Amino acid sequence: MTTSLADVATSNATLRTFLHGLPGVDRVGADQRAAMLGTRSIKTTAKAQAIDLAIGMVDLTTLEGADTPGKVRAMCAKALHPDPADPSVPRVAAVCVYPDLVAEAATALKGTGVKVASVATAFPSGRSSLDVKVADTVFAVAAGADEIDMVIDRGAFLAGDYVKVFEEIVAIKAACGAAHLKVILETGELSTYDNVRRASWLAMLAGGDFIKTSTGKVQPAATLPVTLIMLEAVRDFLAVSGRKVGVKPAGGIRTTKDAIKMLVLVNETVGEGWLSPDWFRLGASTLLNDLLMQRQKMATGRYAGPDYFTLD
Repeated sequence: MTTSLADVATSNATLRTFLHGLPGVDRVGADQRAAMLGTRSIKTTAKAQAIDLAIGMVDLTTLEGADTPGKVRAMCAKALHPDPADPSVPRVAAVCVYPDLVAEAATALKGTGVKVASVATAFPSGRSSLDVKVADTVFAVAAGADEIDMVIDRGAFLAGDYVKVFEEIVAIKAACGAAHLKVILETGELSTYDNVRRASWLAMLAGGDFIKTSTGKVQPAATLPVTLIMLEAVRDFLAVSGRKVGVKPAGGIRTTKDAIKMLVLVNETVGEGWLSPDWFRLGASTLLNDLLMQRQKMATGRYAGPDYFTLD
């Protein structure tokens, strides 16, 4: 990687040379390392701390066509008080909704410290014009979004039109203003681990504050090997650029065991400096309930009944 980062995006040729010059991913090695780290056992006090840490990293998400203002208000209440009977449970990091429901979430969460995240840019396909994507972003930020989760144009990326993807991310970042930008790669559509690494670097070069695995609408989503590759990318990007970027796995993270595997992956790959909601998030809709059940089990020795926690 001899090209200056400032010169990388001057053309498709320079971007291609840079991205295809990144070290190739050893698929077998990545799968084996992720599997090995996924077997690490965490017990007692460390597990209790990991559960609370994971709760504080959750982006509590609802992205359904049937979403209503009432559902969003209820989700915001849960984000602030995940277990109303236990005030020691941490708040989640953010609530993630469609742009038209941002104002509802922003009103419910005002002054609480829980962020409002919104998917924009023609989520989940990303199939629209740049003008529409920018307008979508501006609308969400104006309504009160603290964070924008944008999707890249996977078609352009897979066709090798890296400049188009880069310029779209730059434009959306500019439209975000003070809001943070999470760039969704949709790794399940990128076909290869090498493409995941290239897309990660492309998103970071263009100014993304976070790189995110998935929309949650495509499988496979947030697998351990893919998350490992993205963590390695942010580690290496920091070393080269001096800029720290966060990571957000999303889609398919449903159990406490899943969440703890992710935390182990973070600790062993990039270190404790990323074990914070400022740098690592868990995009999920059903994970929180399992974390709460496991937390209560550790505190009381028994699981709560199935109707103890609200449905997401």
